[in-house]
Amino acid sequence: MDSNKDQLEQIMSKIHADDVKFIRFEQTDIYGVARSKTVPVKHFTKKAIYGINFALTTLGYDPQGQCTPGTGFLFESGSTDALMFPDLDTFITIPWCKNTGRILLEPTYKGKPVAAHPRTVARLQLDRLKDMGYSLLSAHEHEFYVADKNTLEPFILGQNIRSTIRNYKDPELVHQLLTDLPQADIDVETYESEHDPGQLEITYTPSFGVKSADTAHTFRTSVKEIASQHGYIASFMTKPWAHSTRSACHFNHSLWDINGENNLMMDNKNPDSLSDVARHWLAGILAHAPAVSLLMAPTINCLKAFEPSSTSINPVNATWGFDNRTTALRVKVGDTGAYIENRICSGGANPYLTLAATVAAGIDGIQNQMEPPPHVNGNAYDPDNIPTKTPILPSNMKTALENLSNDNIICEALGDEFVKCFVAHKLHELCMENEAKAKGDTDWERNLFFEYL
Repeated sequence: MDSNKDQLEQIMSKIHADDVKFIRFEQTDIYGVARSKTVPVKHFTKKAIYGINFALTTLGYDPQGQCTPGTGFLFESGSTDALMFPDLDTFITIPWCKNTGRILLEPTYKGKPVAAHPRTVARLQLDRLKDMGYSLLSAHEHEFYVADKNTLEPFILGQNIRSTIRNYKDPELVHQLLTDLPQADIDVETYESEHDPGQLEITYTPSFGVKSADTAHTFRTSVKEIASQHGYIASFMTKPWAHSTRSACHFNHSLWDINGENNLMMDNKNPDSLSDVARHWLAGILAHAPAVSLLMAPTINCLKAFEPSSTSINPVNATWGFDNRTTALRVKVGDTGAYIENRICSGGANPYLTLAATVAAGIDGIQNQMEPPPHVNGNAYDPDNIPTKTPILPSNMKTALENLSNDNIICEALGDEFVKCFVAHKLHELCMENEAKAKGDTDWERNLFFEYL
């Protein structure tokens, strides 16, 4: 309690120093959409201590705020309230929104955490990892599209990746992104234009624990809000147009000791310089890849990126390799340590769930001392280059749902309440797809996802 009191006093000092008059109490939903209530500053301390009511129906919304049946959080729960409590470590001042701060929430119901909430799911997996003596250092690597908010035309035309001229097509937008994001506790490392018209990428430094997913959540909402102020929609939807390159959200991560002092992924005594725990971790993710890919590429739109293509570098199978972008897991080994780039993760994924799924699969690999298949040299799209019986990543929702439902280890790790809610949303997407096909509607995915993801 004393530490909470000290933190609250520090937050109040920042509120006064930054002339904050309003605070957003914000949470993620299942899809990763930010949902919030704004509280005048005079009520902040009371809400921070005693909580704020927030309808549990949030977990039953699709990206447009429409109700998904079967989640367990709509009429079947009486559309009841959760009591949400803020994580005081997450308070920031929002530089692009006048006199406004923001703090992140997790829900409780009848005094217990809501087990289906994505931040809770991620935190519980990290707690399991901590109990085993490990911590996770990670960062999401975001690609996204920027388009005119009225016409949806990409703000940069043509394809010429990393062209300096394209990088600064709208200097005012770029300047505000690179100036304001660090003020929101996002330590930007690089900015560049990506492959397709209007596609950008921004990377930032990694963090330990759930702060990594918090930063990703903050990043996505921040980019969308800043872009909107310049007349654009910034979208993390994976494939906004049928011909477009996937926007990915590669999940870069490494295992460290409990104090975050030593990278545990490298061992120079082994021929490939990877430690035994790194190999077990890799093997776990690969073994569960057919199931966890639905958490990492969670929409019908996302899954289409796993279809083989001659024009984009997306993973299509459960493979790994050293600095190999054609594999699902790209391993980077340096002088001071090693890390894994999980390339399965798509731009349209909820960052809390990509983290949770990665950790759940990796833990099983460690606990069962799994060994990965041989790594791939060269092109992982060439069947002659990959090990026999290599699983294929699902490229449609029906197969992806079957894979997840049949993986008892992952379902048990994530919990029945979460799996029920998540699967209900995916079944609802299938219903929407069938209805759209019957109407000849080819724009339904973009209409559902583009603005809010």
